Amino acid sequence: MPLPDDDHTGSRIREQRRLARLTQRELADRIPYSLSLLNQVECGARPATPGFVAAVAHALRMDSSKLTGPAAVTALPADRLLALVAPIREALDRFDLGPNPDLTTVRPTSVLIAEAEALCRQVRATHLRAAAKALPALLVELTHTVWTAPSTDVWRGLASGYRTAHDIALKLDYPDLARIALDRMEWAAGRASDPCIEAVQRYKRATLWRCATSAPLIATGHALLAGETSREALAVTGQLHLGLATVAAKNEDAGAVQTHLTAAREMADRVGGEAGEVHWLSFGRVNVRLHELGTAIAMSDFDAALGRARTIRLPDSTLTSRRARYLVDRALVEMEAGSPRTSLRFLAEARKVAPEQTRHLPGTRATIRGLVHMSRRAPDSLGGMARWVGL
Repeated sequence: MPLPDDDHTGSRIREQRRLARLTQRELADRIPYSLSLLNQVECGARPATPGFVAAVAHALRMDSSKLTGPAAVTALPADRLLALVAPIREALDRFDLGPNPDLTTVRPTSVLIAEAEALCRQVRATHLRAAAKALPALLVELTHTVWTAPSTDVWRGLASGYRTAHDIALKLDYPDLARIALDRMEWAAGRASDPCIEAVQRYKRATLWRCATSAPLIATGHALLAGETSREALAVTGQLHLGLATVAAKNEDAGAVQTHLTAAREMADRVGGEAGEVHWLSFGRVNVRLHELGTAIAMSDFDAALGRARTIRLPDSTLTSRRARYLVDRALVEMEAGSPRTSLRFLAEARKVAPEQTRHLPGTRATIRGLVHMSRRAPDSLGGMARWVGL
């Protein structure tokens, strides 16, 4: 069942009423307005006046702002979230200030590079808070080191740290900070003279922007790797094709989607197996299948998406972040297929596997909204899920 096109105060009143497990009659009995008016407001035929909104909010025991605009989706209270993000922003701002006179000790380069890799691993395991807390100090030390004892390995480590900053910022819904981190990644990758890292940065920029410049950005990534035949280069090239397939799907260009998915499959065959060690892209045949599912969803081809989702079998080695994304996608297509219980089951599994990531995925909120609209009275489990994401 597709989501309704409207997103107005009336539709949000309807959602919250159903989450409260009330019929229209039961809510109308609690407010000084008629059942007929409530019905018209929920359908969008009549505007919701401030007095009407206030009465409904009082009856539902919630702040009226939740009915007049979309609630912010955050994994933590705003002050605690800011406490995580602010130090990362400050560390990113130090990139061109030279050696840090406030540092009394700096860990050896080998230790810093190993920690950069460990933080990448934590993010892929969706341990976002732990990674966010450790990242600022690492960035400060790596930045100091590239100014005092620069080497290719240190520049690569700093580029990796900036990429982790991007991933954390994006998953915590700070796209502006994610863009800054990618700018810093480009700065460090260029000094590392590593075309694969530069190409990964272009891929990240393209998937973040999702606009007309995305395809040219990915094309420049391909140009950086022209003639490269290493396993690393093949995996990154294949991932770039998956990025172009995603962009084409958003532009509803089915021909281009198939062209790039086919190219990605060929690269996966050449790589052989799953290249999980290559820049944490997890490129391989399974990743190609997951992108086949994702592109079908992006083009609203839910019949094809459902068929693909039900045939995917994720190996035990699949990264937690990938597994959670698949489970949310599966929940979305099951909802669209009219299977609310199955959809809710996959959503609950995604929450169990990776709660921090699942809460922020757009598909989570879209699925919950769809399930609410399918239910005359939302079951307790759905109501709890809706409260969890801030709906």
